[in-house]
Amino acid sequence: MEIEGVQVVGHPLLQRDVTLLRDEKTTHGQFRHILSGASSYLAYEALRCVRTRPVSVRTPLETAEGVALDETVVVVPILRAGLGMVDGFIRFLPEARVGHLGMYRDENTHEPVDYYSNLPRGLETALVVVVDPMLATGGSASSAISHLKTAGARRLLMVCLVAAPEGVRVLRQAHPDVYIVTAVVDRELDENAYIRPGLGDAGDRTYGTL
Repeated sequence: MEIEGVQVVGHPLLQRDVTLLRDEKTTHGQFRHILSGASSYLAYEALRCVRTRPVSVRTPLETAEGVALDETVVVVPILRAGLGMVDGFIRFLPEARVGHLGMYRDENTHEPVDYYSNLPRGLETALVVVVDPMLATGGSASSAISHLKTAGARRLLMVCLVAAPEGVRVLRQAHPDVYIVTAVVDRELDENAYIRPGLGDAGDRTYGTL
């Protein structure tokens, strides 16, 4: 499936992990561990766009040309489920800064409600990566990105594990400049705004609060 502005990462190991995360028999401990690993695959692909600059280093034999990162990367999980993806990113990029945005979905209106924000300085010149396992209605992601733009962010990515077509459409309409990286785009949202086939509530399954 090709969707403008969306990269679906088709790596077989990532797709295996998605299958394990979908399985209702996967325990919360297993779910948390697999989610972190799956996030690393997504991080590897998403961070291809990070800016670099040329540098020279001295090997034991001679001088070699290489690259260094030329911008700060800020990872911003949408609480609470997004926290489960952070380790997958900082495994590759331990110097990344981490901000936090707290949002929950009103069960009646399905609209996002903000309740917490703690962001590092320097968003104006950073690559800001918003992470959340599920892109369902797109409301929370759109609200989070609007919040980050107001705080100064200019270069943003949205990285999720599972997306619904409805959420992709809402986010792309609200923020056409924000590229989406995901493992899979599922079939649809149901009447309760859950992704089908999905994998259930990622926050509950990560933290064992079912």
